[in-house]
Amino acid sequence: MLQDHVLIAGGGIGGLTLALTLHQIGVPCTVLESARELRPLGVGVNLQPNAVRELEDLGIGEDDLDAIGVPAREWALVGLNGREIYSEPRGRFAGYRWHQYAVHRGAFHMMLYRKVVERLGPDAVKTGCRVSGYRRRDDGAATALVEEADGRARACTGKLLIGADGIHSQVRAQMHPDQPPIRWGGTIMWRGTARALPIRTGSSFVGLGTSRHRVVLYPISHPDEQGQVTVNWIAEKTFDSDHDWTRSGWFRPVDLSEFAHEFDGFVYDWLNLPELLATSQLAYENPMIDRDPVATWVDGPVALMGDAAHPMYPTGSNGASQAIVDARIIGQSMLAHGVTPAALRAYDDALCKPVSAVAMRNRGAGPFGLLGLVEERCGGQFDDINAVVPAAERAAFMLAYQQAAGFARDRLNSAPRTVPAGGRVGKPG
Repeated sequence: MLQDHVLIAGGGIGGLTLALTLHQIGVPCTVLESARELRPLGVGVNLQPNAVRELEDLGIGEDDLDAIGVPAREWALVGLNGREIYSEPRGRFAGYRWHQYAVHRGAFHMMLYRKVVERLGPDAVKTGCRVSGYRRRDDGAATALVEEADGRARACTGKLLIGADGIHSQVRAQMHPDQPPIRWGGTIMWRGTARALPIRTGSSFVGLGTSRHRVVLYPISHPDEQGQVTVNWIAEKTFDSDHDWTRSGWFRPVDLSEFAHEFDGFVYDWLNLPELLATSQLAYENPMIDRDPVATWVDGPVALMGDAAHPMYPTGSNGASQAIVDARIIGQSMLAHGVTPAALRAYDDALCKPVSAVAMRNRGAGPFGLLGLVEERCGGQFDDINAVVPAAERAAFMLAYQQAAGFARDRLNSAPRTVPAGGRVGKPG
């Protein structure tokens, strides 16, 4: 076993960001990824300013992010009648020191992978290696039980093991064998992209509809010569409890005919959603699922992060961002406590309870809760939104979410670096 070597189960956004963070602070690591080959899966994802800040401190700057996405200028909610409920600028346009970026998830993932290979070497990520469990050793280290793609089983030992293996985490399943099953919230999402002219500011994140029937739209590319962008769309509908959600695999390819009719009424002078959906070449279906929070993400030399720790509904656009922050807090904790279980306990103490609260807030519709509030008070039909939900109440609602999710502007702008420049384990910066 290499001294202070860390094993990371899962080569997703969180696991790769952790690998880059550990390399930054001088801690050797190996990523064990179940897929035989990393491929650019998924569609759009938002990176909040708190995550963009951490990426910048990792040497991943605006040039990198501009190559795979676009800074978001605005976040807006619009009622089913097409009238605005709430809007606010985002990122630097709102006074943050960092942009909020809307990026193609697959392109972002592959960029992180390339950075890991460039900085840590080609052997840093072992593909075709699924971590099925772990053992705690008498010497305080952790052994990962690995199933290889060819069916062979082997054991890998490290000073610590970090489970970044997603909502179906085997590390979490062993750590919490009595955890309740995955919870479906009643909503099915369909995702895709289309080429179209951008709406509103040209780089707006727009949530349109009601709390039970809505679409989210935002661009994930810069305009081409014709002014068109790649628009990421997410269409959502909440069903009754007897709906069979289990047939909806994660990112199951579906034909538009299976769901597009549910959104035929979303036609306005500034948007024709049926026409937009019709231009999409491919759509994916996902059930909106999460898990109940657990009391701890740590078992001695083993910890959870990302979706393995806090799987949450994608209603606050902060799942990927939180995985990035997790990685950086783990790095911060190792600078303070070394590559030890004490570092994992410090990480757990810092994030487990507050992030679990964010996950539960997302279950309650997160920032989209404003749509539900409007629906409750006026059935979604209004002429003057201030007569339904006053401006001060709308602003307070959004600020509460930003504070809970860790990207309230003034607090973030004034916060010191999570990982000090030049900080190395054993020699803090």
